[in-house]
Amino acid sequence: MTSTQKASPRDRLLDAAARLSYRDGVSIGIEALCREAGVSKRSMYQLFENKDDMLAASLERRMPAYQARLTHPDPASATPRERILYVFEQLEKGSVEPEYHGCPYLAVLVEVKDPEHPASVVAREAKETLLSAFREEAENGGARDPELLARQLLLVFDGASARAGARVEHLDDALATTTVTALLDAAGVR
Repeated sequence: MTSTQKASPRDRLLDAAARLSYRDGVSIGIEALCREAGVSKRSMYQLFENKDDMLAASLERRMPAYQARLTHPDPASATPRERILYVFEQLEKGSVEPEYHGCPYLAVLVEVKDPEHPASVVAREAKETLLSAFREEAENGGARDPELLARQLLLVFDGASARAGARVEHLDDALATTTVTALLDAAGVR
Protein backbone atom coordinates (compact mmCIF):
# COMPACT_ATOMS: atom_id res chain seq x y z
CA MET A 1 0.00 0.00 0.00
CA THR A 2 1.44 3.38 -0.96
CA SER A 3 1.24 6.37 1.35
CA THR A 4 -1.55 7.81 -0.80
CA GLN A 5 -3.69 4.68 -0.46
CA LYS A 6 -5.96 4.48 2.54
CA ALA A 7 -6.41 1.20 4.35
CA SER A 8 -9.64 -0.62 3.60
CA PRO A 9 -12.54 -0.29 6.05
CA ARG A 10 -11.96 -3.92 7.09
CA ASP A 11 -8.28 -3.28 7.84
CA ARG A 12 -9.10 -0.08 9.70
CA LEU A 13 -11.65 -1.94 11.84
CA LEU A 14 -9.20 -4.76 12.60
CA ASP A 15 -6.50 -2.25 13.50
CA ALA A 16 -8.90 -0.33 15.74
CA ALA A 17 -10.06 -3.54 17.41
CA ALA A 18 -6.45 -4.53 18.06
CA ARG A 19 -5.52 -1.13 19.50
CA LEU A 20 -8.59 -0.55 21.62
CA SER A 21 -9.07 -4.08 22.92
CA TYR A 22 -5.41 -4.26 23.95
CA ARG A 23 -5.50 -0.89 25.64
CA ASP A 24 -9.03 -0.90 27.09
CA GLY A 25 -10.14 -4.53 27.07
CA VAL A 26 -12.58 -6.50 24.95
CA SER A 27 -15.64 -4.79 26.37
CA ILE A 28 -15.10 -1.77 24.10
CA GLY A 29 -18.26 -0.66 22.34
CA ILE A 30 -19.10 -0.85 18.66
CA GLU A 31 -19.43 2.94 18.50
CA ALA A 32 -15.91 3.44 19.85
CA LEU A 33 -14.49 0.87 17.42
CA CYS A 34 -16.23 2.40 14.44
CA ARG A 35 -15.27 5.94 15.46
CA GLU A 36 -11.62 4.91 15.90
CA ALA A 37 -11.65 3.18 12.50
CA GLY A 38 -13.58 5.93 10.72
CA VAL A 39 -16.12 3.35 9.54
CA SER A 40 -19.90 3.39 9.92
CA LYS A 41 -21.68 0.76 12.01
CA ARG A 42 -23.54 -0.29 8.89
CA SER A 43 -20.25 -0.95 7.09
CA MET A 44 -18.92 -2.83 10.11
CA TYR A 45 -21.93 -5.15 10.08
CA GLN A 46 -21.50 -5.69 6.35
CA LEU A 47 -17.93 -6.83 6.98
CA PHE A 48 -18.39 -8.80 10.21
CA GLU A 49 -21.36 -10.63 11.64
CA ASN A 50 -20.71 -9.06 15.05
CA LYS A 51 -18.08 -7.52 17.30
CA ASP A 52 -17.00 -10.94 18.58
CA ASP A 53 -16.09 -12.09 15.06
CA MET A 54 -14.25 -8.82 14.41
CA LEU A 55 -12.24 -9.25 17.62
CA ALA A 56 -11.35 -12.83 16.68
CA ALA A 57 -10.28 -11.72 13.20
CA SER A 58 -8.16 -8.99 14.75
CA LEU A 59 -6.40 -11.51 17.02
CA GLU A 60 -5.82 -13.89 14.10
CA ARG A 61 -4.38 -11.08 12.02
CA ARG A 62 -1.91 -10.14 14.78
CA MET A 63 -0.73 -13.70 15.39
CA PRO A 64 2.05 -13.85 12.74
CA ALA A 65 3.66 -10.64 14.04
CA TYR A 66 3.32 -11.85 17.64
CA GLN A 67 4.98 -15.16 16.79
CA ALA A 68 7.68 -13.45 14.73
CA ARG A 69 8.58 -11.20 17.66
CA LEU A 70 9.17 -14.27 19.84
CA THR A 71 11.21 -16.15 17.23
CA HIS A 72 15.00 -16.00 17.49
CA PRO A 73 16.47 -13.93 14.62
CA ASP A 74 18.86 -16.77 13.69
CA PRO A 75 17.04 -19.94 14.69
CA ALA A 76 19.28 -22.21 12.61
CA SER A 77 22.42 -21.32 14.55
CA ALA A 78 20.84 -20.84 17.97
CA THR A 79 20.57 -23.70 20.44
CA PRO A 80 17.18 -24.76 21.83
CA ARG A 81 18.17 -23.09 25.10
CA GLU A 82 18.99 -19.82 23.31
CA ARG A 83 15.72 -19.94 21.37
CA ILE A 84 13.73 -20.41 24.59
CA LEU A 85 15.61 -17.67 26.42
CA TYR A 86 15.06 -15.34 23.47
CA VAL A 87 11.28 -15.54 24.02
CA PHE A 88 11.74 -14.31 27.58
CA GLU A 89 14.25 -11.65 26.58
CA GLN A 90 11.63 -10.29 24.18
CA LEU A 91 9.03 -10.40 26.96
CA GLU A 92 11.36 -8.44 29.24
CA LYS A 93 12.15 -5.92 26.51
CA GLY A 94 8.49 -5.40 25.62
CA SER A 95 7.39 -5.15 29.23
CA VAL A 96 9.14 -1.81 29.76
CA GLU A 97 7.40 -0.12 26.83
CA PRO A 98 4.85 2.44 28.09
CA GLU A 99 2.02 0.92 26.05
CA TYR A 100 2.68 -2.65 27.28
CA HIS A 101 -0.37 -4.32 28.83
CA GLY A 102 0.76 -7.94 28.83
CA CYS A 103 0.10 -10.74 26.38
CA PRO A 104 -2.94 -9.81 24.27
CA TYR A 105 -3.99 -13.45 23.99
CA LEU A 106 -3.80 -14.11 27.71
CA ALA A 107 -5.79 -10.91 28.33
CA VAL A 108 -8.60 -12.18 26.10
CA LEU A 109 -8.63 -15.56 27.85
CA VAL A 110 -8.89 -13.83 31.22
CA GLU A 111 -11.51 -11.30 30.16
CA VAL A 112 -13.77 -13.48 28.06
CA LYS A 113 -15.21 -16.20 30.23
CA ASP A 114 -16.87 -18.16 27.43
CA PRO A 115 -14.40 -20.74 26.03
CA GLU A 116 -16.49 -20.97 22.84
CA HIS A 117 -16.30 -17.20 22.17
CA PRO A 118 -14.55 -16.71 18.81
CA ALA A 119 -11.84 -14.57 20.40
CA SER A 120 -11.24 -17.18 23.12
CA VAL A 121 -10.79 -19.85 20.47
CA VAL A 122 -8.14 -17.76 18.69
CA ALA A 123 -6.43 -16.83 21.96
CA ARG A 124 -6.24 -20.47 23.06
CA GLU A 125 -4.74 -21.35 19.68
CA ALA A 126 -2.04 -18.73 20.18
CA LYS A 127 -1.22 -20.07 23.65
CA GLU A 128 -1.20 -23.68 22.37
CA THR A 129 1.18 -22.65 19.58
CA LEU A 130 3.57 -21.16 22.13
CA LEU A 131 3.26 -24.23 24.35
CA SER A 132 4.04 -26.48 21.37
CA ALA A 133 7.07 -24.37 20.48
CA PHE A 134 8.34 -24.64 24.06
CA ARG A 135 7.76 -28.41 24.01
CA GLU A 136 9.63 -28.82 20.72
CA GLU A 137 12.57 -26.76 21.95
CA ALA A 138 12.59 -28.70 25.24
CA GLU A 139 12.71 -32.00 23.33
CA ASN A 140 15.45 -30.74 21.01
CA GLY A 141 17.42 -29.47 23.98
CA GLY A 142 17.31 -32.83 25.77
CA ALA A 143 14.89 -31.96 28.59
CA ARG A 144 14.12 -34.89 30.86
CA ASP A 145 10.37 -34.11 30.72
CA PRO A 146 9.67 -31.81 27.74
CA GLU A 147 5.92 -31.65 28.42
CA LEU A 148 6.39 -30.55 32.02
CA LEU A 149 9.06 -28.01 31.09
CA ALA A 150 6.87 -26.57 28.32
CA ARG A 151 4.01 -26.11 30.79
CA GLN A 152 6.36 -24.48 33.31
CA LEU A 153 7.73 -22.12 30.67
CA LEU A 154 4.24 -21.09 29.59
CA LEU A 155 3.29 -20.53 33.22
CA VAL A 156 6.30 -18.25 33.69
CA PHE A 157 5.59 -16.47 30.41
CA ASP A 158 1.93 -15.85 31.21
CA GLY A 159 2.58 -14.94 34.84
CA ALA A 160 5.39 -12.55 34.01
CA SER A 161 3.37 -11.03 31.17
CA ALA A 162 0.30 -10.52 33.35
CA ARG A 163 2.20 -9.04 36.27
CA ALA A 164 4.25 -6.73 34.04
CA GLY A 165 1.12 -5.74 32.10
CA ALA A 166 -0.61 -4.84 35.36
CA ARG A 167 2.48 -2.83 36.36
CA VAL A 168 2.93 -4.79 39.59
CA GLU A 169 6.21 -6.34 38.45
CA HIS A 170 9.18 -4.98 36.53
CA LEU A 171 11.03 -7.34 34.22
CA ASP A 172 13.89 -5.00 33.35
CA ASP A 173 16.07 -6.78 35.93
CA ALA A 174 16.01 -10.06 33.94
CA LEU A 175 13.68 -11.74 36.44
CA ALA A 176 11.99 -13.83 33.74
CA THR A 177 15.19 -15.00 32.05
CA THR A 178 16.78 -15.77 35.42
CA THR A 179 13.77 -17.87 36.38
CA VAL A 180 13.73 -19.65 33.02
CA THR A 181 17.48 -20.29 33.21
CA ALA A 182 16.93 -22.11 36.51
CA LEU A 183 14.14 -24.19 34.94
CA LEU A 184 16.31 -25.03 31.90
CA ASP A 185 19.21 -26.02 34.15
CA ALA A 186 16.99 -28.22 36.30
CA ALA A 187 15.52 -29.89 33.20
CA GLY A 188 18.94 -30.48 31.62
CA VAL A 189 18.32 -28.36 28.51
CA ARG A 190 21.38 -27.56 26.42
